[in-house]
This record gives sequence, C-alpha cells and structure tokens, in this order.
Amino acid sequence: MSVTIIVGSQWGDEGKGKIVDYLSENADIVARYQGGANAGHTIILNNKKYILHLIPAGILHKNVKCIIGNGVVIDPIAFKQEIDMLKENNIDVTDRLFISENANLILPSHKQMDRRQEMYLMKYSVNIGTTGRGIGPAYSDKISRYGIRVCNIKNSNILENKIKNHLIFYNESLKKYNDSLDLRGEALDIDEEFNTTHQYCNYLLPFIKNTSYYINNAINKNKKIILEGAQGTLLDIDYGTYPFVTSSNPSSGGACIGAAVPPNKINKIIGITKAYNTRVGNGPFPTEQINEIGNILSKRGMEIGATTGRQRRCGWLDLVALKYSVMINGTTEIALTKLDVLDTFDEINIATKYIFNSEKTDIFPVNDLDNITPEYTTLQGWKENIVGINRYDDLPNATKEYIQFIEDYVKVPIKIISTGPDRKDTIFKE
Repeated sequence: MSVTIIVGSQWGDEGKGKIVDYLSENADIVARYQGGANAGHTIILNNKKYILHLIPAGILHKNVKCIIGNGVVIDPIAFKQEIDMLKENNIDVTDRLFISENANLILPSHKQMDRRQEMYLMKYSVNIGTTGRGIGPAYSDKISRYGIRVCNIKNSNILENKIKNHLIFYNESLKKYNDSLDLRGEALDIDEEFNTTHQYCNYLLPFIKNTSYYINNAINKNKKIILEGAQGTLLDIDYGTYPFVTSSNPSSGGACIGAAVPPNKINKIIGITKAYNTRVGNGPFPTEQINEIGNILSKRGMEIGATTGRQRRCGWLDLVALKYSVMINGTTEIALTKLDVLDTFDEINIATKYIFNSEKTDIFPVNDLDNITPEYTTLQGWKENIVGINRYDDLPNATKEYIQFIEDYVKVPIKIISTGPDRKDTIFKE
C-alpha cells in the first residue's frame, strides 16, 4: 500500500501540477480532494502546455485512473470544457476518470452570487479577491445542507426540483445585492438557467461513481495512490490567513475527508514549495517585494495565474511560514520548485524571523501578519543557469547551500528539486 498526499506549502501556485504529473507515471490512481475550477495546474510536456482546473494532473498518463473526490465542488460547464481540451490533444479519459457521487455542484448562479458578494465587499473595501468561479457560494450551500450533489443527477425529477428551488432562492438573494449596489441586474430566468444546467449536468452521468469504495478497495489491493490538493496551506479555510483564504481545506487533513481515505492509510506527505513566495489576490504577504526584485521574480517565473490571468505578487522565501505549513501538514518531505528563477541574483534573502510586538519570533502569527516585519538571512546567489540540470551533484555549490539552509531550518528533507518547467527538468535527491 502506498498513499501519498501532495499539498501546497504556501499560498498556492507552487507547481503542484508538474510534480503530480511526474510522480503519476508510477501511480495507479490520482485523486483530487478539494477546491474547484478556481485552481489551475500547469503542466509542460514536450514544450506543450496543459492547464487543468478540475481533472487531476495524472490524466496525462494513459494507464492512470483519476478521481475527482467528494471534497471538490464541480462546475459541469468547466468540466466539459476540460474534457474537450483533452480530446483535442488525443488524451482519452474513457473508463479512467471518475467523479464522486458525493461531490457538490457549482451552478452559473453560484458564479453570479460570487461576483455580487465581492462587489458588495469592495464597496466597503473588505473584498477578498476571489476568482469569481462560484466556489465560496457552492461550499456555503454544501455546509448549509441545501447544496446539489452529483448523485442527484441520476434522478431527473429530484434534480429538476433541487435546481429550480435553488434558482428561486438565489433570485431573491441576488436582488438584495443588486438593490444594495444600485444595479439593474436582471433576475435569473429560471427555465433558461435550468435547461442550461440540466444539459451540462447530464454530461457528468458516465463519470459518476461511488469513489469511497473504489479508492478504499484500491488501497486494500496495495495500489499506488496520489491525493492531489489545490491552492496551498496558507489559503486553508481553518489554518490560512483568514479571511483571505479559499473555502476548503488544502492542507493534508483535507485529503482524508475530501478523498475518503482514512488517516492511518497515509504513507507520505509531500509539501510542494516554491523557491520564493507568491500570492494571488488580497491578504497579508510579509516578504512581498514591491520593487525591482519582485518584478524580476514575476518576469522570470512567468507569474500569471493559470485560472484568472491575474499577476501574482512576488517576494522572498518565507521560512517562518514554511515551518508553520510543515507543522500543520505533517510534511515528510519537500519538493522545491522554480529554483531556476533565482539564477540571476547576486544575493538571495530568506525570511528566518519575524519582529512581532518588538520581539523576534519564529512563530507564524497567522492572524496578525499585518503587524510583523520579516528579518532576513542573506545567502550568496549562484549566478549560473541551472535549467534542465537533473543530477544534484551538478548543481552549483551556492545552490546546494540554499537547499541545505532550507532543510536545516524546517527539519524536513528536500527530496525533489525542479530546475525548469518541463517534466524532465527534475532532480531526485537521496
């Protein structure tokens, strides 16, 4: 039995897609356990870019079965678009892609509500900076116990009743937001919305499965399984920089709930960690560099959101935050990504302490980050091109020292090192 959780260690965008894709070559099953189409995993294979939002990155390997778990909220329209993209690239998903019947659906009305809520919060300068993909409202419906589940698609009468009741309720709520915002927003056309939603929901039918039994039967047969998260630990609804977080649990605990895997079946937890830090949207970011350094990181790292196209905020690696993430996740090893982006710097800063209430600390004050100042340790840059290096011994000494410094600080080994965007640009370190 081998069950590995792949979790983002920072604010998302750490390069999980590439690592999941790489490790999936030897896996039997890859299961996505939370989030929705607000996440984008970018994989570059033979100079071709694939961007996946809902479907696990393992789908690019023809012998891998993929699961969209019960912890995911599924947009049927986005799902079909993704399937169409894979078909255009001759990637067949027949009999190897399954959707949990317990997962909840995202409807077009959820997206409209998401945008209205963000506009309302913006009016008072407290907006979150969401993707507008309907994730928050869908999870809210789930927790409020009037969400629409994938299993409801199997019964047309139940589905029709649930969708129409949902739309009537949302019409009332949207009207209140429109009135508050002085908008002339049209009411949802119940019949039109239903017909569109019903059409796309039916597209999901061949993929629906009781994945709880499926994945646990696979565990009992000693299959190799990867549980893939979206976003990152610092965006976790419970452990992230609330309220500037996502609406689910990207941390490792969310994997057990979101994929129906018992905790005692987990063998390994890999924390995907970018060699510097980025963040999309609003919220505190202690090591952010709003200067030429940030511009260099952004340009070299091509830091544009795969889902929204938004520019990512960039800054130095924050080891105080990373150590917190390691603690929350129980990380057993780290995959360090985008190390090559740092090739150009003479010196590289790493945050190793915070000054909080006039005292130094290495504790991550998740609820008070606006009141801290990072203290940096400066390391020598390597000023060499490391793109494509796939042997650890071939890295410059300064690069190895950077890696060792991180390992010594967080007390977790770095086992995988990404030296470029392509699948082959990867080092496995003993």
